[in-house]
Amino acid sequence: MTDHPDSQARNSSVRVALVRHGETDWNVEGRLQGSSDIPLNDIGRSQARTAAAALADDSWDTLVSSPLSRASETADIIGHVIGLTRSAGHEDLMERRFGRAEGMTGYEAWAYWPDGDYPGAESHEALAERGRRRLDLLADENPGRSLIAVAHGGIIRAVLRSITGHPAPRIANAGVSIVVRDDEGWSVRTVNSIPVRRSRRLR
Repeated sequence: MTDHPDSQARNSSVRVALVRHGETDWNVEGRLQGSSDIPLNDIGRSQARTAAAALADDSWDTLVSSPLSRASETADIIGHVIGLTRSAGHEDLMERRFGRAEGMTGYEAWAYWPDGDYPGAESHEALAERGRRRLDLLADENPGRSLIAVAHGGIIRAVLRSITGHPAPRIANAGVSIVVRDDEGWSVRTVNSIPVRRSRRLR
């Protein structure tokens, strides 16, 4: 017996939970972390456990992360709670590189470059391009599956904007945003664990 086309479409849909890493000391100090490998603090580890408890209410097949330690440790904490081993660390999921502003507070960076054009920084367009590329690859490689990808606030916002066409809100530490790809393209289901009533679909 052949499955109905609608059933095949549902079976091939992919759901991805985009999770921001837990808090770091640089988050508390308001510093631009970017590609700097700053570890979680104790509050960040607690936030990761809270996110894990929420994710444990559902079923997940695959767990990946950015290779930076604040993301990979958040993923490992989540994996320990839900019974998944992190399978990969993807450089495409790393935070935006802030160039010479990296390590500065937002105010310090503004004092030098009030237009936000930091020397050596990665462009917002390049950030969105690599984030969306990785999201598409994850979906292509995991049809019909549910994934957790632990990354960073900037790249998650860039990915969400690439889907909806609208700016995304600030992503909270350990915030969970759900996106789905089905036969109609990508859609955003939740941002920071808050349901989205409407979402523009982009293929």
